[in-house]
Amino acid sequence: MRFDDIARRGLVMLGCGKMGQAMLAGWLESGLPAASVWVLDPHPSDWLTARGVHLNDRLPDDPAVAVVAVKPQVMAEALGQLSPLGGGGCLVISVAAGTPIALFEKVLGKATRVIRAMPNTPAAVGKGITAIVGNAAAGAADADIAEGLLSAVGQVVRLSDEAQIDAVTGVSGSGPAYVFYMIEALAAAGRAEGLPDDMAMQLAKATVAGAGALAEVADEPPEQLRRNVTSPNGTTQAGLEVLMDEETGLAPLMRATVAAAAARARELTRELKG
Repeated sequence: MRFDDIARRGLVMLGCGKMGQAMLAGWLESGLPAASVWVLDPHPSDWLTARGVHLNDRLPDDPAVAVVAVKPQVMAEALGQLSPLGGGGCLVISVAAGTPIALFEKVLGKATRVIRAMPNTPAAVGKGITAIVGNAAAGAADADIAEGLLSAVGQVVRLSDEAQIDAVTGVSGSGPAYVFYMIEALAAAGRAEGLPDDMAMQLAKATVAGAGALAEVADEPPEQLRRNVTSPNGTTQAGLEVLMDEETGLAPLMRATVAAAAARARELTRELKG
């Protein structure tokens, strides 16, 4: 994206942990001048300190964008630092998990243009996916700006309703942890069949990463890709008969897993609203 207006007016980051650093690295590499970035972070990393951005300085009067990337537990206190930017002049983009748009409107005012985003941790290597949704004050141009910025760390999808964020949290927000655990389990199964520890883990990591990369670029859907690997009465079929059992297999387990994560996301939202 073009950073002309953002470079001229400035971009503010409230919090700059791992996710914030991944985004900032992408923006700087894409041409956003470090001098156009203001970061408020009580515990800046050495990486952040070396980037040449304004660190814990007085904020510009009229920045184009403010990105909120702090933990939900400190959100209410931290967000007050951006109260002078509320009211519509500055687009506020939140990548804070479990924090509803209503909280931003309460602190910053309902006229504030707010885009709520749910990224995931593969953003750290430019392979994330982020879902975004705006409040009533945010228009299509604001969504375009948010998508342009968040595209620096991966793909972006647009939601039609904020309530869908909880399902996104259960699928892509928490999903990397499910996949990491699958790698652990696949490696452990390989060790149980006699493979050396390091080799079992190498095989598991490469298999999951390779299958994911193939699924992303292939014209065929995952269902057909699965069939392509499965010979009748072969080894893959034997394994899939266990994995695809309607009662004890992966599908019912994943439904329960995603449902539990989404339910917890809804609980956290209610707690913050309360």
